[in-house]
Amino acid sequence: MKQPPREVWRTDPSTLREVVLDRSALEARLAECTELEQVWILSLLDRTSEAIAEGHRLLARSRDRLRPLLVLARAYQREYEWHQAARLQEEALCLSGTRAREALVRRQIGHRLFDEARYGEAAAEFEWARDLYRSVGQREHIVRACQQALDRSRELASPQANAFTTR
Repeated sequence: MKQPPREVWRTDPSTLREVVLDRSALEARLAECTELEQVWILSLLDRTSEAIAEGHRLLARSRDRLRPLLVLARAYQREYEWHQAARLQEEALCLSGTRAREALVRRQIGHRLFDEARYGEAAAEFEWARDLYRSVGQREHIVRACQQALDRSRELASPQANAFTTR
């Protein structure tokens, strides 16, 4: 009987950040993955300067720039380079062209805003992504992930809103 693949990373439900569970397995995947996945894995492994350099090389060669823009933005985001990440995500949004691709970009924007502790804005992006994914009949686990991110963003936005009204 074939063993299911071992989980090498997961998304932390409280921070919405990717967490590496098996560093050596991820490093081993670097030798056999696509260039796009390589940039993402380098970011996960906290080798962000390499990820950014590889991301720029990939972007320069890509005909379809959407996913390279997003993976490069994610690398900048892991370095807390919000402006660079936002610039790349906005370019990706302009190139999206379909509701499914727009949903992908909106979800990434939501993650950046969440990382910036802009929870109300993040919630709006996650809601938008969720609704777009639903409208194109996307797989339920993606819709559920957007809903969980939306719920977490709203949960964290509520105390912020209450702090301002109780002063």
